[in-house]
Amino acid sequence: MIEAKNIVKRYGSLEVLRDVSVSISEGEIVSVVGPSGAGKTTLLQIIGTLDRPQSGSVLYDGTDVLQLKGRALAHFRNRNIGFVFQFHQLLPEFTTLENVAMPALIGGENRDEAYGRARKLLEFMKLDSRLDHKPAQLSGGERQRVAVARALVNKPRVVLADEPSGSLDTANRQELHRLFFRLRDEMGQTFVIVTHDESLARDTDRVLHMRDGQIVDETGGTI
Repeated sequence: MIEAKNIVKRYGSLEVLRDVSVSISEGEIVSVVGPSGAGKTTLLQIIGTLDRPQSGSVLYDGTDVLQLKGRALAHFRNRNIGFVFQFHQLLPEFTTLENVAMPALIGGENRDEAYGRARKLLEFMKLDSRLDHKPAQLSGGERQRVAVARALVNKPRVVLADEPSGSLDTANRQELHRLFFRLRDEMGQTFVIVTHDESLARDTDRVLHMRDGQIVDETGGTI
């Protein structure tokens, strides 16, 4: 489904990614682990078309999305990729329902359809009693589940998550991890997860180990 080939990324004289290649299959849950500064988040951002490398390609079903620009790139990203960040990035002035519906509205969806889909996702997340609450009125675990619902509202094929459980306590981390696997099993999403959480990495289908801008090892869910 996704192939990143020979990715090189520099910031000035600092080479952050050094000829990195990786393939991700549809329906797979892949974790990316390694020390801070290894290039994990940079790789995730390039796979997600949020950043561009100096060289290399990122193919979705054989199409190099790095060749897309402007509106075409924004449309591809909106329709195919969902993002979950460590700090949920919810808009504080909007309700739970409004936050989740936002990507669909930005993508040009009819308001009723966008809100209807957002409502169903929040019911799936067991947050239907929080539809009118604003982020400040939610717990940390609830806010992160809202962020996951927002990532899913456009039915993306892949969800890219950057330290999604890093700000959560143990109980909420475990709940979020179970949710990822349930979503894969019931909705067919592919997940690529940058994490320092060993318990999450151990449970994923594949673990990519990064160090010094390269993938140095790959294991089948054991670190």
